[in-house]
Amino acid sequence: MSENDRIYREALELHRLFRGKIEVGCRVPLETAHDLALAYTPGVAEPCRRIAEDRDQVWSLTNRGNTVAVVSDGSAVLGLGDIGPEAGLPVMEGKCNLFKRFASIDAYPLVLDERDVDAVVAVVAALAPSFGGINLEDIAAPRCFEIERRLQERLSIPVFHDDQHGTAVIVLAGLMNALRFVGKSLHSARIVVNGIGAAGTAIVRILAARGARNVVCCDRFGVLSPDDERLTLPQRELAAGTNPEGRAGSLGDALVGADVFVGVSRPGLVSADMVRAMADGAVLFAMANPTPEIFPAEARSAGAAVVATGRSDFPNQVNNCLGFPAIFRGALDAGAKRITEGMKLAAADALAALIDDEALGAERILPSALDDRVVPAVARAVADQARAEGVCR
Repeated sequence: MSENDRIYREALELHRLFRGKIEVGCRVPLETAHDLALAYTPGVAEPCRRIAEDRDQVWSLTNRGNTVAVVSDGSAVLGLGDIGPEAGLPVMEGKCNLFKRFASIDAYPLVLDERDVDAVVAVVAALAPSFGGINLEDIAAPRCFEIERRLQERLSIPVFHDDQHGTAVIVLAGLMNALRFVGKSLHSARIVVNGIGAAGTAIVRILAARGARNVVCCDRFGVLSPDDERLTLPQRELAAGTNPEGRAGSLGDALVGADVFVGVSRPGLVSADMVRAMADGAVLFAMANPTPEIFPAEARSAGAAVVATGRSDFPNQVNNCLGFPAIFRGALDAGAKRITEGMKLAAADALAALIDDEALGAERILPSALDDRVVPAVARAVADQARAEGVCR
């Protein structure tokens, strides 16, 4: 039995044993009649009256300011694809586990049996008064872009599509350190991003925001062209604003002489020969899950200097769990009304800074998700940036 098979079997047994991974607990005692009078009737009427007089009191008299809804329609789950809301629920419960374990945030999974953008926006907006933030998860592109945009415009709490922005933040942090290790800069490196869906789009945008000037976008048909009518509007916009050298052809053509490969696409797309054709000191982020575009051992044997994947059983795991708990912790602590591009960049910078020159290595470009420094450092940077930008309540 392979290691993957063992993990799958053990995970299934765990889920069946505990019937899920989350539960609701009480924060106040309920042992006496007086306890009941304070927590429920008649005492609860007083905080209700105060909130009715001033709705902002909800932030100090309830747990709303420490809650996040994890919302999905199950249309783009992990590497499994469109498996539906019920099948996506274990992932959403897992997300809630991570929120609680790493950032002490109470998160609740909300899976929706709905694909219409108007309906999803309406449902989430109607539920928003219960939550301090909305984490959108595993919603397929291009629908996810419109849902996030409209909710951000409509609500005065943070709305964050983690598959896009959480992934982008971690990629940026890891790539800054990987390039530092090989003696290159984000400004001058030629970066090939393969897979221009939700995550790929956000990665390209955050790399450009941090100063990357030579990014080439690819999908399964090769280098993106703004004249390609099959592309979505966001993809055409990216194609028009990238690829300054005007490269064309396949992914293999794009990788010739490239410094960096970032893959959020499909297993096995990158061969050893393609790695050999890249520049010296090549950096590969092969993040297709659960099977990467190329396995680390093969990439290293072909000359790659740094290899990262999305898996926890290889060095340099690029995973959203390094980002979203801390980003929401900082946003909630600051009372932020939204998560800005500046807050995302601050998160990436803070995460990258946790690996100093002494710790930096080919297999150490990011801290572990279990590193206790991550959430305090990143949350503080996010909160400070939110206050500096004036986006707080």
